[in-house]
Amino acid sequence: MNALLKITTPESSDTHSIIQAREQNASTEQAIRLDLAEEVPVALVYNGISHVVLMATPQHLIELAYGFSLSEGIIEHASQIYQVEVERHPTGITVYIALASSCFAQLKQRRRQMNGRTGCGLCGIEALSQLNMPLPPVVPKIQITAQQLAQGFNRLTAQQLINQRTGGCHAAALWQPDNDTLQVFEDVGRHNALDKLIGWRLLNNNPLGALLLTSRLSYELIQKAAYAQLPLVAAISAPTGMAVRLAQQAGIQLAVFVRDSRVTWIN
Repeated sequence: MNALLKITTPESSDTHSIIQAREQNASTEQAIRLDLAEEVPVALVYNGISHVVLMATPQHLIELAYGFSLSEGIIEHASQIYQVEVERHPTGITVYIALASSCFAQLKQRRRQMNGRTGCGLCGIEALSQLNMPLPPVVPKIQITAQQLAQGFNRLTAQQLINQRTGGCHAAALWQPDNDTLQVFEDVGRHNALDKLIGWRLLNNNPLGALLLTSRLSYELIQKAAYAQLPLVAAISAPTGMAVRLAQQAGIQLAVFVRDSRVTWIN
């Protein structure tokens, strides 16, 4: 990672909080400590103009800024972001992004009111025609076996440290079985977890591997994978019909219902 690309305050470790609760069953009741995943408002501000507020887990915000910028088509290369600064407030976090003038001009042309994509992913779309945006074809290809995918997901489960404590986070990971390398990012929002991973790849010369996701596959995740040139997307759950059509359009291979030794392949 090029240190000149970013200026940031130290990352917060406040990814979870602890409360006291009561656990009850048919015959007993006991006091327990409950760990809860944290989400905070994170505003992304491009060249002084606020663009979007995401509800996100407050870590890896530099990666989130880069990944969101790429996966939303705001930038094409890491060099088009000159500087990132993270500022924490009592009510949330502001991420200031200094953007190349050409990218900023395009952003202003298509800028719209957006909400954080924690649900349908269409918040802020003003017309159905805006959905009809062609995806870039995914050029790189990789080969991976069902056994290797199962191995990757087993390791992913073990490395979801926030989720182990809270049970409330999604994860996105880049699995490189040939190098025995797994890079994991967690967030309360599945889109944010993927953007953090995409941002990390962008800042580390875009290493190639299989994308592992702990959520269902909706169209937005495929869209982000296409912009990031990720050729294989694997998930423990189901895809939507639209996600499959977009993946086929972009040339992304899907592996779904990856559990134990079972994999369903969609070409």
